Amino acid sequence: MAVDILQEKIRKTKNPSVVELCLIPDMLPPHIQAENGGAEGLLRFGRELLTALKGIVPAVRISYAAFTLLGAEGASALTTILQEAKALGYYVLLDAPEIHSPAAAAVTAQLLLGEESCYPCDGIVISGYAGSDVIKPFLPYCKAGKKDIFVVARTANKSAPELQDLLAGSRLVHAAAADHVNRYGAETEGKFGYTRVGILAAASAADSLRNLRTKYPKLFFLLDGYDYPNANAKNCSYAFDRYGHGAAACAGSSITCAWKAAESDGSDFAAHAVAAAERMRKNLTRYVAIL
Repeated sequence: MAVDILQEKIRKTKNPSVVELCLIPDMLPPHIQAENGGAEGLLRFGRELLTALKGIVPAVRISYAAFTLLGAEGASALTTILQEAKALGYYVLLDAPEIHSPAAAAVTAQLLLGEESCYPCDGIVISGYAGSDVIKPFLPYCKAGKKDIFVVARTANKSAPELQDLLAGSRLVHAAAADHVNRYGAETEGKFGYTRVGILAAASAADSLRNLRTKYPKLFFLLDGYDYPNANAKNCSYAFDRYGHGAAACAGSSITCAWKAAESDGSDFAAHAVAAAERMRKNLTRYVAIL
C-alpha cells in the first residue's frame, strides 16, 4: 500500500520530510538559466537536486502547474522528472491542478492515477473544498489502485485563517474539512494504521495539529509550509503519533534555494540543498523519535 511505502521510507531514512519542487525558472542558479531555458532548466535542476538528496529525503512533492504552465515541453519534463524520481527510490507526490467540478475530477483522477497515466506517482494532493463530488472520483484509485490522496484541510499561508479558521457551528472550517475527509478512509487502512486518504495540514499551526491528531488517529498528515516563518519542528511534532509515524513535513525553498540563503553563486546548489535537508532532519528528529 502506498502510504505504507511512504512510512517505510521515512523509517529507513529516519527523516519525516518531503522536498517540494514548486519551481519557476527565476529560482534556478544562474549557470543553469544561462545554459538551459524554460522546462529544460527545471528538469536539469530537479534531476541534479534529487540525485544529491537520494537516501537523505524519502519523498518528493512535485507541482503539476509549475511544469505544465510552460507548455508541451513542461508537460514532457514533468513526466521525465516523475519517472526519474521513482527510479531514484523516492515516494512521489504530485500536486494536482485545481478542480472545480465532478467532470473535471473524474478526468483528472483517470489521467493522473490511472494505469496508463503519463504522470507516474504514488499519490496526489487535491483540494476538497468544492465538496464530496470532487473527492469521490479519486477514491477507487485509493482502494483498487493503491494510490494515496491528501486532501487540503488547512494550508500554511499567512491568510489561511481568514477562511479556514472561521467557525462552522462548533468547529473551525478546517476541522470540518478534516472530518469530511476522515469518512473516506474505510477499507484503505495500511499496516501502520493509516489510511490512503490523508489530509494536508499546516506545519505552522501547532494547536490545529494537536487537535486533529487526537481526533483523527488514522489520517496521515502531509504538513504544508515548513518553510513558513511560523512553522518549526516543534509545531510539526504534534502531528506524529507516539511511534513517530503518521506525518511528513514539506519544505520547498529552504532546500531548493538554500544556495541563495548561503549567498552562493549557485554552482554548488546541490551541496547546499543536502546541508539544508540534513538540518531539517536533525531539527525534526529532536522532537520526533521514529521507531
